[in-house]
Amino acid sequence: MIGRNKIFVSLDGRQLIQHVIDRIRPQVGVLALSVETPSAALEALGLLQLPDPQSGHHGPLGGLLSALRHFGHSHDWVLVVPCDAPFLPLDLAAKLHNRAIEADTPCAGVVYAGVPQPTFSIWHHSLLPDLERAIGQGALSGFKQFMRTIRAAECPWPLAEPPPFFNVNDQVALDQASCWVQSRRESAQSCSV
Repeated sequence: MIGRNKIFVSLDGRQLIQHVIDRIRPQVGVLALSVETPSAALEALGLLQLPDPQSGHHGPLGGLLSALRHFGHSHDWVLVVPCDAPFLPLDLAAKLHNRAIEADTPCAGVVYAGVPQPTFSIWHHSLLPDLERAIGQGALSGFKQFMRTIRAAECPWPLAEPPPFFNVNDQVALDQASCWVQSRRESAQSCSV
């Protein structure tokens, strides 16, 4: 995003991360941010910041490790979503949880248009020892790699527009997201007349 922290860019007059918060907050008991290190800029969001548990880059698994360590004693499941996906489904947590229970697995991740989307996933606290070993050995840093070492269920998702798992990673994606927001607004206005 040309030197800007993408979570703070504006989409339809609100920060990108606020779109994610608004869609996820009703689905979970507690909402927290996984961060490399706590930040004063993020404090304004009013959310708990969970710093990476160990020095060095451990990718998304480091964030999952922090979340499972922090919430594992009080919550059976941890839902993981990226901070740049403004069209997240409003029933994401329920569908992932149901899929994991149905498949009797400690993890479920979204598959959209035939492509795994592991950053949209749910994890049972019982995976903590496996995750600690995976990170401790230094061999893994990504969700896909870790999911291959455990029993993980796939949760196929129907196609929709805007795509519910669309990530805003650059200006082109932000412009596309803005078009979808505008199109939704226009459809809502024409339907309400």
